[in-house]
Amino acid sequence: MSSGSYKLPQSVLVVIHTAQREVLLIERAKQADFWQSVTGSKDSLDESWRDTAIREVHEETGIQVGTPDAPASALVDWEIENIYEIYPIWRARYAPGVTHNTERVFGLRVPRDIPVTLAPREHTQFVWLPWQAAADRCFSPSNAEAILQLPRFMGKVRA
Repeated sequence: MSSGSYKLPQSVLVVIHTAQREVLLIERAKQADFWQSVTGSKDSLDESWRDTAIREVHEETGIQVGTPDAPASALVDWEIENIYEIYPIWRARYAPGVTHNTERVFGLRVPRDIPVTLAPREHTQFVWLPWQAAADRCFSPSNAEAILQLPRFMGKVRA
């Protein structure tokens, strides 16, 4: 987001997980105990959901989709869209009058030992948790619900 511009109310949520259903959660830098999956807004209206997911995963975790540890086929569009009210503390980032966001959900299967490099201005630490414990730790209801859908989507990853 460039200075003086607003965030688009279209974002992705990427549940990064292992074949054993462990889920990567990251803690927000400015909100202690605010655990979440990778999230982020489109940079432009013409940026695809998939391109947004790939960019956000790399920006927030250092994981590059399209590499041997995270092949492009491991990023799966779950074809779920959540529409939710933007928390009041973050509304100033959006154009006046924007109150809701559309969030597209993806899953990304990676090996448990994949290196994770956080963006220090955004996140302070990460943890791998069993999927149900990860859902319990998330602050966002839509994030928790997405993680609870993980078993349903595990078979959609192409080898």
